[in-house]
This record gives sequence, C-alpha cells and structure tokens, in this order.
Amino acid sequence: MRVAVSFDHAGWPLRDTVLRAVLDAKHDIVDAGPPECVDGDDYPDRALEVANALVRNDALRGILVCGSGVGACVSANKVLGIRACLCHDTFSARQGVEDDDLNVLCLGARIIGS
Repeated sequence: MRVAVSFDHAGWPLRDTVLRAVLDAKHDIVDAGPPECVDGDDYPDRALEVANALVRNDALRGILVCGSGVGACVSANKVLGIRACLCHDTFSARQGVEDDDLNVLCLGARIIGS
C-alpha cells in the first residue's frame, strides 16, 4: 500500500519513527514533503499535500504529523474525499479504519512520543 506522509515543523521530530514504522509494515512511502525541517512550515500546507496525494490516487492512505494533530486533522478534512482522524492509540486507529473508513491518520508529535 502507498502511504502519503508529511510533517510540519512541530511534527518533524517524529519523522524518522513514522517513516520506519511505515517501511517496517512493508508499505511504500509517498513523501509529501518537505524534504527538511522548515521553520514556520505549518500544518495547513502539509495537510493539503497529503490530501491531494490521496485525491490524485498517488496513495491510498495518509499520515500527517503536527504539534497536536488537531490542526492537521481539521485542515485535511476540508478536502472532499478525505476522512482524517486524530488518533493517539492503536484502538482508535484500527476502529477508525475498520468502522469509519478513515484514510488519513493525524498524530501530535507534542502529545505522543516515538
């Protein structure tokens, strides 16, 4: 499965951990940027990049990481066809996919650790 991923400046500390988890699960990464941490790069831009990757069928699922996860979730859900959810536990994530057709997982780097 192709998974689009993106991290704003506050989500960047979880980048390596998330990328490794996606690769360890045998999924392909669609890097929706940025290629390096950019001060001031904020969640609306990152959310739009991941959402557009799903809308274009470049990826089947997405992962967005910002400081709290809330802003990324709200921004992604503004795009038609995106069903983003903030999940900080495995039960909510699984429930969201299986029962609610979640297609974008949002995480808060300042809320959860690696």
